[in-house]
Amino acid sequence: MEPTVPDLILRLALPSPLRRLFDYLPPAGVSEQLLQPGVRLRVPFGRREVIAVLIERASHSSLPADKLRPALALLDRQPLLPASLFRLCQWTAQYYQHSLGDTFSWALPVLLRQGEAAEARVERFWVKQPQASLDDPRLLRAPRQREALRTLAQHPHGIAHSLLGQLQLNRDSLQLLLEKGLVCLEERRQAPRERHGSWLAQPALPLNDEQRLAVSAVQSAFNRFQPFLLAGITGSGKTEVYLQLIQQCLEAGKQALVLIPEINLGPQTLERFSRRFNARLALLHSNVNDRERLDAWLAARDGQADIIIGTRSALFTPLKRPGLIIIDEEHDASYKQQEGLRYNARDLAVMRAQLESVPIVLGSATPALESLHNAHTGRYALLRLTQRAGAAQPPRFLRLDIKSLPLDSGISGPLQQAMRQTLERGQQVLVFLNRRGFAPTLLCHDCGWISQCPRCDARMTLHQRSGELRCHHCGHAERSPRNCPKCRQVDLRPLGAGTERAEERLTTLFPEVPVLRIDRDSTARKGSMEQLLHSIGKGQPCILVGTQMLAKGHHFPRVTLVAILDADGGLFSTDFRAPERMAQLIVQVAGRAGRAETPGTVLIQTHLAEHPLLVQLTEQGYFAFAEQALSERRAAGLPPFSHLALLRAEAHQPGQAEAFLDDVCSLAEQWLDQLQLSGIELLGPVPAPMERRAGRFRAQLLLQGSARASLHRLLGNLLAQVESLPAARSVRWSVDVDPLDLF
Repeated sequence: MEPTVPDLILRLALPSPLRRLFDYLPPAGVSEQLLQPGVRLRVPFGRREVIAVLIERASHSSLPADKLRPALALLDRQPLLPASLFRLCQWTAQYYQHSLGDTFSWALPVLLRQGEAAEARVERFWVKQPQASLDDPRLLRAPRQREALRTLAQHPHGIAHSLLGQLQLNRDSLQLLLEKGLVCLEERRQAPRERHGSWLAQPALPLNDEQRLAVSAVQSAFNRFQPFLLAGITGSGKTEVYLQLIQQCLEAGKQALVLIPEINLGPQTLERFSRRFNARLALLHSNVNDRERLDAWLAARDGQADIIIGTRSALFTPLKRPGLIIIDEEHDASYKQQEGLRYNARDLAVMRAQLESVPIVLGSATPALESLHNAHTGRYALLRLTQRAGAAQPPRFLRLDIKSLPLDSGISGPLQQAMRQTLERGQQVLVFLNRRGFAPTLLCHDCGWISQCPRCDARMTLHQRSGELRCHHCGHAERSPRNCPKCRQVDLRPLGAGTERAEERLTTLFPEVPVLRIDRDSTARKGSMEQLLHSIGKGQPCILVGTQMLAKGHHFPRVTLVAILDADGGLFSTDFRAPERMAQLIVQVAGRAGRAETPGTVLIQTHLAEHPLLVQLTEQGYFAFAEQALSERRAAGLPPFSHLALLRAEAHQPGQAEAFLDDVCSLAEQWLDQLQLSGIELLGPVPAPMERRAGRFRAQLLLQGSARASLHRLLGNLLAQVESLPAARSVRWSVDVDPLDLF
């Protein structure tokens, strides 16, 4: 007998790397009306059960009817995401050439991916029954139960189950009281916190003409899509512009989404916003636990959070009443996800603002060249802030030529002198060195052995404090040797200087002032960053030593001297983005100097004091440098004047990844002929700049196209075929659309 053809087929996105949808039958006994795109279902997949998202309904399937399996259960009564966010996930999967199921997994909080109910938390409350008495004869020989009942009698609204421990209430006693009918257990949904009174808890600051112009320009675009690039020098009061725009957004009854690049900026931003606004704030980043994250996500979706602050993943938070999106430090590379779904939150935020029909503000003192190009071509409206807020003056740049100067742990004599003078005036010094650890490597003076990572083509960094050699690429760590592993001699010397070494030397040179180190190692413990910032905020003379963590958005009013120890790295890199990153970093770090009424000085130690790029940056500023860099990119046909996609592959055996990409390259050439696409170059395959990383051999193939549409058309056809290549199973491969890092 022929199997009956089902009336309704569900096309589901499953958390799988496969770039296709899966067909299932509806779960038993579920009304068709409830099966709307965007709801979650629990389904069998192989030998396990997974959580899937319904994408569309169909009347036929390419699979035979007897091969179709029914879904096990419907988890949502209504679609999980609003329509605009559902469309954003679909667009993201398509643009970044990623599996749709995996894209939804990235967009949803962990607990929702695991099948948790998308509802506000239910809290259980223990409540005394009205007729219950302490004199009940059943309690005569139960002093603990009587005491528990007495405590409950003091709380007529009940006691939350989660607070029992704090009130030293015994759960067993309460259970026995429940069985006797003297208490009851009520379930209550978390009630939304009501907001009362004015939105402002603190008055807004007066604006200068440029700030006022920026606020009114964005305000005039409320209720429609318009991207703005707010390019303001460091200390020009961009945050005040954000705060006043958010105020207007709240007064219009809408929610604001604010993205920040780093977790460490979260508490600082949260504090600033909670001081200013009488509003309900939600914070979303990777250091928030799964339960808190879901609570914040639901509060935003149900309109119970007014301002949502978060790092890149917060972009996918649903909003009931979207009104404004702000991307702070939009140039920052942290907005690009570097594994799995390799999306750029800044670019996706612009797409989301378009789908939500709201304005978006991208703010930075050093805008990305792509954003500046969009402003030049009229895609973004450009708003400039050229004056520092209040009485603050822009810092003075000095290039210090260290070509023949002796260096003490990377610090020259003139710099030591400048630091001493600054500290004597009662001010603070910031020393910037973008290398954590004690020294970049360990060298044997007798035989030339160098501390090489056993799993990477990279040197291990010496971390003196922990007595370890660590690889900053794969995380491999081992004890630092006392003797050379090769010749057994004991003359092992650290080469170069990292933040740890600079900290140690500065402590010796300036014993009278505290030296505070801010890098990934010193801020790993919870609350350590807040502690360090609190110490700096006291305003006492001190020296701050740190990596690029220091460059991002922090306000240090007493810092008047900024020293940049090694500025030359970006001038000789093979990466075409290196000069842009170096310029951004120098300007961002420099922006920490002289933010109050005292003017600041920036001292750049360099072996190339007359390098045209450095001269232009320090004498004419970032925007002159950016114009020059854009014209060089145009001449070379590099982004933003072309579009890139990078196919990466890695394997356990040398040559395996390259052989796989050779097959991919041949397929790509066939597709170029078949689709008659022009203006696309295939560069490679070649070994990755660091060929061996974490024990795997890596290779890459770069696709460069003059038109984005042609490149995406090629990728769409190519990747569907790459998935089915026999070699695709023996290598780990990925595609990175608009890569920021070619390594």
